[in-house]
Amino acid sequence: MRHAAAAVWIALFAGVLVWSGIGPKDRLTWVLEVAPALIGAAVLAATRRRFPLTPLLYWMILLHSIILMVGGHFTYAEVPYFDNLFGTGRNEYDKLGHFAQGFVPALIAREIVIRLEIIRGQGWRFFFIVSFCLGLSAFYELIEWGVALVSEEAADAFLGTQGYVWDTQSDMGYALLGTVTALLLFGRLHDRQLKRFMLR
Repeated sequence: MRHAAAAVWIALFAGVLVWSGIGPKDRLTWVLEVAPALIGAAVLAATRRRFPLTPLLYWMILLHSIILMVGGHFTYAEVPYFDNLFGTGRNEYDKLGHFAQGFVPALIAREIVIRLEIIRGQGWRFFFIVSFCLGLSAFYELIEWGVALVSEEAADAFLGTQGYVWDTQSDMGYALLGTVTALLLFGRLHDRQLKRFMLR
């Protein structure tokens, strides 16, 4: 990523982070939701020279971080403008978050697998990435379950179930949808950006 683009990235990340941390609906939920974005930013900073990523991936990671920060500020069940979008009577921002939870990790996994030549066959690569993202989604659901058991007060805000009995399964379904969408929609663009790394 060029210096000007990196400066814009950092400014957007920091600006939304500061905004999200001002008077969040639930402070513990904010910490839990924003933590992955902060960890991700730290990893990007630590690896930017020895393993720089494609521009597509940097911007997608920023977008996912912003989704996390917005959800952390309002809680996923109370983000404005997302109430009853599909006639379900619930706030749908949680589903956007889980869609992104499949979408962005799919591109991250794809970049690592291709650049390190871990799996060369496209079919097996597709299968591995989908399986990895579903596993990641399931692991996150286990974390949510653990938080709910430890802290009943933050459980509803962090889980965002809104009384939906199949929330866990639908969360993983949206992550799967995000994974497949990313691979089908951005595969060619990603390949073009990856060429400069593969030719080194």
